[in-house]
Amino acid sequence: MKIAGFDIGGANTDLAIIDFDGDEIKNIEVDFAYLPMWSNNDDLQNVLVDLIEKICPIDEIDAVGISMTAELVDAYDTKKDGVLDIVEKCERTFDCPIGYVGLDGILTREEIEANPLNAAAANWIATCEIATLISDNCIFIDTGSTTTDIIPIKNGKQCAIGNSDFERLATGELVYTGTLRTNLASFLEKIPFNGNEYRVASELFAQTADVYMVLDLIDESDYVCDTFDGEGKSKFDCMKRIARVLCADMDMLSEEDILKIASFIHKAQVAQIADGLNQVSKTQGLDLIVTTGLGKDILDKRAAELLGLKVQSMGEILTDEQCVVAPAVGTAVMMNKAI
Repeated sequence: MKIAGFDIGGANTDLAIIDFDGDEIKNIEVDFAYLPMWSNNDDLQNVLVDLIEKICPIDEIDAVGISMTAELVDAYDTKKDGVLDIVEKCERTFDCPIGYVGLDGILTREEIEANPLNAAAANWIATCEIATLISDNCIFIDTGSTTTDIIPIKNGKQCAIGNSDFERLATGELVYTGTLRTNLASFLEKIPFNGNEYRVASELFAQTADVYMVLDLIDESDYVCDTFDGEGKSKFDCMKRIARVLCADMDMLSEEDILKIASFIHKAQVAQIADGLNQVSKTQGLDLIVTTGLGKDILDKRAAELLGLKVQSMGEILTDEQCVVAPAVGTAVMMNKAI
């Protein structure tokens, strides 16, 4: 069986195509596309097909699994509207069997239409499929471009207190911060520099991708989202954007200054994630952390180490590229079990 697993996010649509022999995985190929669903959701069908055909002819696909988080984008009045629109587009795209990741496992179109919110932002359910291959008792933490899921697993089953994003924001199981698209002003109040504390400008000046480009923790191929100013993604372009957060420019600050500022910002984001991780760890009594996503080493490992917790990487069983799209991999695995 050749199964395509999609994770349709607000900014990125991820794909994993897995060749199965029964339950055994023979091969995994992955890809993703930047698709801002808030402005381009009508392109979804073309993107789904294009992603598959970069890997194999679409008629080789035996089944498709779908997980999603894009229902939250402001192109939709409600999350229900978003789920139903995404389901409708997927159903029009594929002729093979389709299943949707929900809180109760893989669901049919009819089951989703009866309870759309069951599939809203349920992609972390799929990631659990991969995390349990490392440990039956752990917390997996997945930082992507935009958000961080922090999900406890006991006896091989997820035991999150919250189900929806709304609920998980209160339990520490969702921290709305990511490796690329997070506005620096969203988690910074002041930045210490040259013996002073500078309040930050609450504008769309710079995002976390700018910081990690400057610190050489990502490269331009990782910087897949748009820049806030519509300009380039070189290290110097990123420095200019970071300077604006302090209402400054590169005539006022040196490159060495920006490096110091970026290092502080990095630590602040690690602390933000550690706060949620600490809440979940104390609530659940779990101290083994399994990291995945684009931020697994940049942010998640450091957050766990800051708290003195044990860390294992999902990179022990997946490649780095597969870790970035771990929910898509898990979605394909769940779909294979369901058919």
